[in-house]
Amino acid sequence: MKFAYRFSNLFGAVYRQGNLSFSKDGNSVVSPVGNRISVFDLKNNKSETLPVSTTKNITCVGLSPDGNLAILVDEDGAALLVSLITRAVLHHFHFHKPVSSIRFSPDGRKFIVTKENVALMYHAPGKQREFNAFVLDKSYYGPYDETTCIDWTDDSKCFVVGSKDMSTWVFGAERWANLIYYSLGGHKDVIVGCFFEKDSLDLYTVSQDGTLCVWESNTELDGLVLHKRTSQREEEDDEEQRDEGEDGEPRGEVIRGKAEAPKDEGKTKNVRYKQMSKHFFNKEGDFNNLTAAAFHKESHILVTGFASGIFHLHELPEFNLIHSLSISDQRIASVAMNSSGDWIGFGCSGLGQLLVWEWQSESYVFKQQGHFNNMASLAYSPDGQYIVTGGDDGKVKVWNTNSGLCFVTFTEHTSSVTNVTFTSSGFVIVSASLDGTARAYDLHRYRNFRTFTSPRPAQFSSLAVDVSGELVSAGAQDSFEIFIWSMQTGRLLEVLGGHEGPVSCLCFSPVQSILASSSWDRTVRLWDMNDSWQTKETLRLTSDGLSVSYRPDGQELAVATLDGEISFWNPHTATQTGSIVGRHDLQMGRKETDKITAKQSAKGKSFTSLCYSADGESVLAGGQSKFVCIYNVKEQILLKKFEISCNLSFDAMEEFLDRRKMTEFGSLALVDEGAGDGDGVHLSLPGVKRGDMSSRHFKPEIRVSSLRFSPTGRSWAATTTEGLLVYSLDSSLVFDPYDLDLDVTPASIRKQLRLQEWAAAIVLAFRLNERALTQEVLETVPHKEISVVCGSLPDVYVEKLLGFVAASLERSGHLQFYLTWAQTLLMLHGQKLKNRSGAILPTLQALQKSIQKHFDDLSKLCDFNMYNIRYAVALSKQRGMKRAAEEEGEEEDEEEEEELLSEGMSEASLEDVGVAL
Repeated sequence: MKFAYRFSNLFGAVYRQGNLSFSKDGNSVVSPVGNRISVFDLKNNKSETLPVSTTKNITCVGLSPDGNLAILVDEDGAALLVSLITRAVLHHFHFHKPVSSIRFSPDGRKFIVTKENVALMYHAPGKQREFNAFVLDKSYYGPYDETTCIDWTDDSKCFVVGSKDMSTWVFGAERWANLIYYSLGGHKDVIVGCFFEKDSLDLYTVSQDGTLCVWESNTELDGLVLHKRTSQREEEDDEEQRDEGEDGEPRGEVIRGKAEAPKDEGKTKNVRYKQMSKHFFNKEGDFNNLTAAAFHKESHILVTGFASGIFHLHELPEFNLIHSLSISDQRIASVAMNSSGDWIGFGCSGLGQLLVWEWQSESYVFKQQGHFNNMASLAYSPDGQYIVTGGDDGKVKVWNTNSGLCFVTFTEHTSSVTNVTFTSSGFVIVSASLDGTARAYDLHRYRNFRTFTSPRPAQFSSLAVDVSGELVSAGAQDSFEIFIWSMQTGRLLEVLGGHEGPVSCLCFSPVQSILASSSWDRTVRLWDMNDSWQTKETLRLTSDGLSVSYRPDGQELAVATLDGEISFWNPHTATQTGSIVGRHDLQMGRKETDKITAKQSAKGKSFTSLCYSADGESVLAGGQSKFVCIYNVKEQILLKKFEISCNLSFDAMEEFLDRRKMTEFGSLALVDEGAGDGDGVHLSLPGVKRGDMSSRHFKPEIRVSSLRFSPTGRSWAATTTEGLLVYSLDSSLVFDPYDLDLDVTPASIRKQLRLQEWAAAIVLAFRLNERALTQEVLETVPHKEISVVCGSLPDVYVEKLLGFVAASLERSGHLQFYLTWAQTLLMLHGQKLKNRSGAILPTLQALQKSIQKHFDDLSKLCDFNMYNIRYAVALSKQRGMKRAAEEEGEEEDEEEEEELLSEGMSEASLEDVGVAL
């Protein structure tokens, strides 16, 4: 139960490809991220990644109108029906071919899926539980090329499908006598969007070359007439049409559209369309294709996104430009509007950007971007509230662990960031880069206040900051030296030489001023910072050292080497205390281009990142594999393995080669097919201009570049090819009873409360281990009795109560009450807890995190209130002075009047003086 970590959230990637969708209330945006989907709550500024994943990257998402269900379809056409309420997978389905778009009808009873040149209409899953949730109703054939987009009429009677063959087809969802199908032309490029007008059959179609066509129908929605069967022959024709598809699936009723319009039947006139107008968007470049479009029916607003990163807002049908803006220099891949029409969501797959724009106030509601290259490293802040990451794009980003969002990005580095870390205060971040600099950032003012450089240019591959935060060290990849700087002055204090290979990792002891450095020269050196920067010990390894980590108490050292082993050393005696052979636990997958098997390939793999748990009893290890392992240090055994990804869109995921991809000329993966629309990562050749198709693409390989336990021990994070994955203990799912017998029931606990036996009630509640009941017991205890209850608690329950208080304090509004519990427990049992400092450390850090969070929130509120009070006082003083000045002026006027009257002037002359004044 101690290692029951579950996938919690995905940071660092907000959008990859596919279509964006807004929730029913319009306050959340659903974004596909690789083979998962993330929900961003824009009102509460939080993000959540659902614990469901497809086998490959998601290409389209369909949300039901009530917002309860979502259909996720991946690159191969495999679909998942997911409940957005319970976050569970309800049904698996396979469409057997890549799906271009999916859309529910407004009444929620049907949904349309387009694949290749056919539109398939399915019955949407209802409230009744069915064996097959997707029942095919009709198949619609019309376009000659792939279909691209769908839209429904407001009453779910008809739908329209756009295609790559430049045609748009209107189909009836029921068997209408006057509308079976209708084909529209008029465009010279691929149809990007097709939209019905509100409560009408009138249409707008938008094509890739920036053309908008406005179509008017001669029939209202009420004018659609249901088809009546006139002969047995028609029923026989329908039976003939209900054949089976290529994949053996029944295709339901098949409707085949033809180029010419269907003939009128009897007196019923068929629906006809007429092109009312044609508009063209301003072209601002040779390759400025229109790539995405969305239409809000109530406000008649059309949003169009272009390949140059520009978007336009037009009011239809007049085609009035409201405004246009450039939000990126990359292609806008997806556009969506929320239900009220106020917010517009944009997704840019090239940069991994997700933006939500409020067009009326012309301001960003939400703006997030992940690292658009690989993440290299991460570090937790001392209180566990923040995570900092560095990437190959040269950016340093800081993420809030509660909201999952990035709140500051530092872009001072000009090359890949290789390592990042926090100082012990938690307010300074230090990063090292291949550009030859290490930089320190201030989290109060969000600025780069120190830049550390070496006398000769060097590429820094490792970084460490000592416990006091005074010394910054970085290891060079090319000169094999270690540089030591002063944080206060920024001066270079010492250059440590001695290694005969690149320095791979640095780590300061948590309790002493000793630096451990591992290198490719098969040694780990311990440097004494107090004694003339001399080498204190040299530890000889069996292979190249890749990573080194100190235990939190500083009494042990773990080193990962190139031969896949983790060795443990006593830093005081320089003796090896144990080792773990972890090569067999990595289980490397086979790459598509590999000539050797996965089993042989795994022999050359190793762990590249190590991290001790908060209590020092176990070690977390990851490397060039999709697995992360937790080992027990004392027993030297594997405790648990986590498979961080099941996404087959990455390379090195499958153990065996797919024989279907093998040809007589070799693997299909070795054949370069050029750059597709969304396959892999694009690498432009040097010197090419934007829009040039001379680019290569590759499949990213799954790997773990860095791992860290949170200071509280409740979670751990890993930077992977997918992004920043966070795994945490879900306390609501973990049931770990101890000392449980038949007498421990909720009724007996409440009986103890009525008898005012507070300590006994708390002990029984912890035995039953139900969170809600424990909280009820704790909050029933009177404020005055807390010290007495804490004093009479058995030692075994003190630590558990302190952990419960730390967890409750983070979510509860009863701050003083829970702070009193925490203070009393620490004051009365401080000495006993100190003796078990290793085990109690995660609990204390969780308590510190909760207190710091409330302190930050309250200090902001208090500062704001103090400012308001000062403002009100200043305003009242100003008004008082104004009033005093007015009264003084009135007194002067009265004196003047008395003087004039005393001189014998008449009332008339007095009035004249007043007018003149």
